Order: sequence, then C-alpha cells, then structure tokens
Amino acid sequence: MPKKGQRLSTPKIKLAVLGSGTGSNLEAIIKATQNPKYPAYVGVVISDQKEAPALKKATAHQIPAVFVNPKLYESREAYDQMLASMLKEYKVDLVILAGFMRILSPIFVQAFPKKILNIHPSLLPKYPGLHAVKEALASGDSHTGCTVHFVDENVDTGPVIAQTKVPIQKGDTEDSLHSRIKEQEHILYPKVISDMGPSLWIEKLKS
Repeated sequence: MPKKGQRLSTPKIKLAVLGSGTGSNLEAIIKATQNPKYPAYVGVVISDQKEAPALKKATAHQIPAVFVNPKLYESREAYDQMLASMLKEYKVDLVILAGFMRILSPIFVQAFPKKILNIHPSLLPKYPGLHAVKEALASGDSHTGCTVHFVDENVDTGPVIAQTKVPIQKGDTEDSLHSRIKEQEHILYPKVISDMGPSLWIEKLKS
C-alpha cells in the first residue's frame, strides 16, 4: 500500500515495433511514450531491411534495434518462427506493425493471438493491400482514412479496432492525400495502444 502522498507509477506494457521503412509511425509512438502517464514503452524495434530509417530512429532513442535478414532463412515460415522466438525472449506484450512490408505467416500470427496490431491507409474493409491510397483517390469517394486493426492470417482482414476519416480534396495527388492520412495515423495509432494498455497490463498480471 503506497504511503500518503506517494505517487504510483503508471503500469506499462512492452511493445515490439516491426518496420521496413521510414518509421514515421514508430516516431509518433516513441513521442507518445515519452509522456510518463503513457501506459506503454517500445522495448525493441525489428526490421527486415538493414538500412531502414526505423532502426536508426530506435537507436537514437536508445531502443534495441535489430535487423533480421530474410535471406538467411529458407522459408517465410522459418523467418517468422525466428521472429516469434525473438519477441518471446524480449517478453513483449504487444506487437506493432508500422510499415512492415512482409506478410506474416500463420506461425507468427498464432504465436501472438489478438496481440498484433497494424495500421492501414484506408477505411477497411475498403481498399486493402498495397495501393489503398491510389485506389481511394481513383474511386470518386468523398473521403478515405486510416484503420487500426488486429492482424489475422489474411491481408488486412483482421477485426477493426478504430478508424479516422480523412476527406479527399479536389486536386489531391496520391502524395498529398497520403500525407494527410499519415497525420491522422500518427494520432490514432498511439491512442489505440494507450487505450489497450490497462487491459493488457491486467491480463499480464493474471498470467
């Protein structure tokens, strides 16, 4: 029992962030974790690209940054098994996909049931896959957006957790629209993680 006037520290869950690219969502998450009241911290960043800016950003924040070379593994499943084993060694509570350009096999997904999140630049189930922004722009829709969802064994089909709408403006290009979607991603992703934190902490205590 804390003494009178003693402040309780915020219980925090441990995140693993998997990324292949620039790491803009990683950066937004790291920024959110710098608030002492934020209920999570980034415990490791892993990439399949040796020169990924995401790894450099992790290192700049003194976060373990690990390159796992897919060419060293004979199959996608073997690579994913290695990733899963590594994340279990790090004892992570939640796996965050942030521009990770690999389709995860069932081996990995089943190792972390309802513990893998992804963010996608559309209002799923509309426009899954790699060309979501281009397809939304060509659709004639008045808006698109971004979606945080649980990862299942198919591509962009897992249960939706939260979405944010982004208007499609007259004269938008793929780049301008994607830029505005990213602005909303950087707000939505940290918020979803924060909202999940307390329940995952309780679950962790029970295990």
